[in-house]
Amino acid sequence: TPYPTLFPYTTLFRSWKRRSVWVCPFYCKWVSMLQRGYSNKLKEKYPTYKDVTVTKDWHIFSNFKKWMEKQDWEGKQLDKDILFYGNKEYSADKCVFVCRKTNMFTVESDAIRGEFPIGVYWDKCKKRIKAKCRNGSGKHVYLGLHKTVESAFHAWLEKKRELSYIIAADESDPRVKEAIINRYKNYPIPDFSQYPTLEEMIARGVIVTGK
Repeated sequence: TPYPTLFPYTTLFRSWKRRSVWVCPFYCKWVSMLQRGYSNKLKEKYPTYKDVTVTKDWHIFSNFKKWMEKQDWEGKQLDKDILFYGNKEYSADKCVFVCRKTNMFTVESDAIRGEFPIGVYWDKCKKRIKAKCRNGSGKHVYLGLHKTVESAFHAWLEKKRELSYIIAADESDPRVKEAIINRYKNYPIPDFSQYPTLEEMIARGVIVTGK
C-alpha cells in the first residue's frame, strides 16, 4: 500500500538561511502511523511493528483528520493497544491518544526480550537474577537481586501495579486510566518451569535478559 514518504519539516534551509514553516500536526501523525503499518524498512529496524496494519478507512487522510480533531491529542502520542492489549491494527474504534510517559511505561519489547520473562534480567557480574521496570520517564527502577525468576517477576509486577496508579492519574480519558491499571492488575503469570534456575544460569555462563 502506498504511503507518503516525506515528512513536512519545521524548518527549511535555502541559501544558508533558516526560516520556520507551519507543520500540519494531523498530517504528521497520519504519515507516522502509515509508516509503522507499511514501511518495510521501519519494520526491519523495529520488529515490534512487524504485524502492524492500518484500517482501510484511515488510508484516506481526511478520514483520519476528522477522527483526530475530536480527540484530546495535543502533546500526546497515538496508541493502538492500550485499550485493547495486543491489538495490531490502527483504527478509530481501538486507538486513543495517550501521554508520552504512558507509552514508555507500558512498552514491552516482546520481539527482543530474550529468554527471561518481562522485568527479569541476568546480572553477569554478580551471577544473580535481577529485576527492574520502566517507570515512564525513560529510566528503569532497580528492584534488587533474586534467587529465582519467579521472585524477580513478582517484584516487577508489584512495582508496575504501584506505578500504574501514578501514570493513570495524568490521563484525561477514563478508558485509558482504567486500561493502565487493569493491564497490571490482570497481568498474565507465566509458567516459571520453562525458565532456567539460578544454578543453571551460573553453569551456562550466558547472558539473557527481559525488557
